[in-house]
Amino acid sequence: MRYFDYLEVEETQKLFHLAPAPFCNRSDKDLLAYALGAALYMPATRPDIAQNLSTGKHIGLTSVVIDLEDAVGDLRLEEAELSLVSQIRKLHDWSCEGKIDPESLPLIFIRIRTPDQAKRILELLGEAVIRLTGLVFPKFDVPLGERYLELLHTYNGTRSAGSPVLYGMPILESPEIIYAETRRETLLGIKRLLDRHRPYILNVRIGATDFSSLFGLRRKPDMTIYDIGVIRDCVADIVNLFGRAHDGYVISGPVWEYFKSERVLKPQLRETPFQETAGREGLLLRMQYINKYVDGLIREVELDKENGIVGKTIIHPTHICPVQALYTVTHEEYIDASHILDSSGGEIGVVKSGYDNKMNEIKPHLNWARRIMIRSEIYGVLNENQNFTALLVR
Repeated sequence: MRYFDYLEVEETQKLFHLAPAPFCNRSDKDLLAYALGAALYMPATRPDIAQNLSTGKHIGLTSVVIDLEDAVGDLRLEEAELSLVSQIRKLHDWSCEGKIDPESLPLIFIRIRTPDQAKRILELLGEAVIRLTGLVFPKFDVPLGERYLELLHTYNGTRSAGSPVLYGMPILESPEIIYAETRRETLLGIKRLLDRHRPYILNVRIGATDFSSLFGLRRKPDMTIYDIGVIRDCVADIVNLFGRAHDGYVISGPVWEYFKSERVLKPQLRETPFQETAGREGLLLRMQYINKYVDGLIREVELDKENGIVGKTIIHPTHICPVQALYTVTHEEYIDASHILDSSGGEIGVVKSGYDNKMNEIKPHLNWARRIMIRSEIYGVLNENQNFTALLVR
């Protein structure tokens, strides 16, 4: 699996200075943590999951979360469990029979409700569990988290040789995290717990929809989650504690829930890139993006990135391309990061940017440069004078 592998060779060469590298669920954890991109949620009750994932129905999809929690009604839970197990087993059987290449499948996660359910699902899957990359833990707190992570520890300690690691992704979305009087103690407790199980924690995710519901709030499509002050403050504290360069985790951003909306504020998408790439047709495509959903999504993903957050939960396949295009590394970012890393031997403290537009300070910018290089391997480096909109106009 590789980002933007749907592009023709000529298109890839035109757009990319360095093309994205391939990865799968056996890749190095530090790489996988950044590789989730736009994680598409789908209800576990869907009967066509195996078919859609094996045929690549959703162009560009690299990670999927099959949901047994909020997307499934309580009365259909048993049905959803059996359906999910059946779908994963199909993928496993087709892989073993050579009908599909398992490394072409997206990274597959299951969002579960309880530790008992997680244990039951793993038992029912049997050998097919190797098709999973991990489990997603909603409403994560210390008491529940202890049980979730002990389950992961037990599974990974007894898995057969050659089987991929099964990772966990806690979702921070409980009242104790958003409420000011309990936030610090709760986050510190969760951090200590995750640190004890660090090898199995792939990603820390933020559940801003649950946070918002506790205050009766919902962002409009023209706004971002950062425009809601109480959520913004909580996200800042989560990044402060979990996103530190020396011992932090990769943090993924909250879901963008709109796939169609009416514009009110000034659009983020400029006309020029679309017009230069595809003329009048490009301008028409720009308006389709604006009228559908993507402008507010772009605004929020850009703010995610500025706050050190990589990865986005999505609920509609039309979000895949714009989100993942935004994670590509620009040529300027790559040149700056390369110069900083090349100059980190101790002889130089500051160096002029290769673009002659800024000063790169070696020590202060070193951690940023390292993160840019990880992103460049996964999402690729765009050619000079290219930006993410070139991946939207195709």
